[in-house]
Amino acid sequence: MSFPKRKLGDQGLTVSSIGLGCMPMSQSYGPADETESIATLRRAVDIGCDFFDTAEVYGPYHNEALLGRALKDRRSKVVIATKFGFKLKDGKQVLTETDSSPATIRAAVEGSLERLQTDYIDLLYQHRVDRAVPMEDVAGTVGELVKEGKVRYFGLSEAGVASIRRAHAVHPVSALQSEYSLWERNLEDGIIATLRELHIGLVPFCPLGRGFLTGAVKRAEDYPADDWRRNDPRYQGENFDANVRATSTVQTVARTVGATPAQVALAWLLAKGEDIVPIPGTKRRTYLEENMAAVSVRLDASHMMQLDAAMRPGTIAGPRYSEKVMAIIDR
Repeated sequence: MSFPKRKLGDQGLTVSSIGLGCMPMSQSYGPADETESIATLRRAVDIGCDFFDTAEVYGPYHNEALLGRALKDRRSKVVIATKFGFKLKDGKQVLTETDSSPATIRAAVEGSLERLQTDYIDLLYQHRVDRAVPMEDVAGTVGELVKEGKVRYFGLSEAGVASIRRAHAVHPVSALQSEYSLWERNLEDGIIATLRELHIGLVPFCPLGRGFLTGAVKRAEDYPADDWRRNDPRYQGENFDANVRATSTVQTVARTVGATPAQVALAWLLAKGEDIVPIPGTKRRTYLEENMAAVSVRLDASHMMQLDAAMRPGTIAGPRYSEKVMAIIDR
């Protein structure tokens, strides 16, 4: 399998064209399997994937520590991205509260470095925009950490146009991580254009629509209590039925090109621009290898038009988060 590289930003950050989202190894998608997760992380490096995405809040803390153990002896071969910005209390995430004060950023970085068993973070994201802390203070603090050698590149997650511009004016932003896929097209209304104007890369999370684009989905109530999809509005009731119909086109195209639906969804993203690096999440080697093979899938103009038309903005039924969670998205 050949893994071409892609640039994120103009500051020198280069990564494999598909990365690995590591959150499912610690939360949200059923029980953890540490043995298989470590095997998946190490297999990723072996097949050419070098871009790993984690955060202090995943677990919390468990995910970073997992990567630290699995990748310590391969540190020079990998690019590790982590995040700060959600409020943590008594070792638990406060879901809808943020904290990006300079002191908290510094404390978060020290904790991440320790858990990751490294002396530098390749890409440090603000996990969510903190409306109580000026973006200039956030970018300035990360800029200081870059000068100190503890961080190499600066990123934002789920930030809107104004926040991106304010941050970039203080310290260059190399990447924006945000939900973007056939399933979720919200970035097409101004954000992608802004990223390209400023030469900032895009790292789509949930590129498989939280699993929906794979075709292997069940209704919300059929998932266990510890699975995020049980509470996902798009998996519920009439929304589920409408979304099954809308996403069936992915399966149709997959049969045509001899690929899996997941590979088609990833190939669509890769074809949207050389500045886009999706990070499908998994905790199993089987799905890792399937996802990474998407680099070899080619969609022609007719396939792209077919997919774009079937899932044009506004087609997917239901909000992507609950009202409370959507309230902290910077739009």
